[in-house]
Amino acid sequence: MTSTAAVPPPRATYRRLSVEERRAQLLLAALGLFAHRAPDEVSLDEVAVAAGVSRPLVYRYFPGGRQQLYEAALGSAADELTLCFTEPPVGPPTERVARVLDRYLRFVDEHDTGFSALLRGGSVVETSRTTTIVDGVRRAAADEILRHLGRMGGERPAGPRLRMMVRSWIAAVEAASLIWLDDGKRPAASELRGWLVDHLIALLAATAATDPETAAVVNDLLALETSDGPAGQLAERVIPIVAEAAHLLPATAASD
Repeated sequence: MTSTAAVPPPRATYRRLSVEERRAQLLLAALGLFAHRAPDEVSLDEVAVAAGVSRPLVYRYFPGGRQQLYEAALGSAADELTLCFTEPPVGPPTERVARVLDRYLRFVDEHDTGFSALLRGGSVVETSRTTTIVDGVRRAAADEILRHLGRMGGERPAGPRLRMMVRSWIAAVEAASLIWLDDGKRPAASELRGWLVDHLIALLAATAATDPETAAVVNDLLALETSDGPAGQLAERVIPIVAEAAHLLPATAASD
């Protein structure tokens, strides 16, 4: 019988990460920490431990220390958050907005403490650059909503009243998200999303009453909506309430 020498198990192959891969690894580790803690509470040592590297290596890629790392991580998170508002122009506009908000609220849920600290400000690492990054997300979000309303770029740019209305709604979404976090993420995200879509429709209707451009947008939007979609369901709930206000109309309008 021929004996065969035991074959040692293959050794793990070490692969040196490229500069881009290493930077991405460090940013991912930092984002994981910033997501659930205020930025000024996270140390570079913790980032190094989370990434499985040494502190000097973190400094090699981010010589500006925590400030530079935070700004880079914030930029990466901003790109992810901006993508939440990107939706193909298919189907009723309010259903598209609902899908956008589902992704947005999921992001808020997964980055709760960091999201709250970022938008409330007051962090020792907050600078004009971080503020610019956050404002860029807000503007990009507003542009995407205007695109769903058929008023972004090309021959039909949004006028000042419509743009102001959409940006004020973005601010309301942001404020509601912070309140939602303060209240222990209640009500359910789906309920909050539905209310925010209703809020957008209500703002559009109120603005359309005095702005011809918004009135045209609402007219085009309603033509694409369905009875069982967000706009149709809101109309079913609101029309009986509005009917109770008939006595507020001028006598001639009421008789008509």
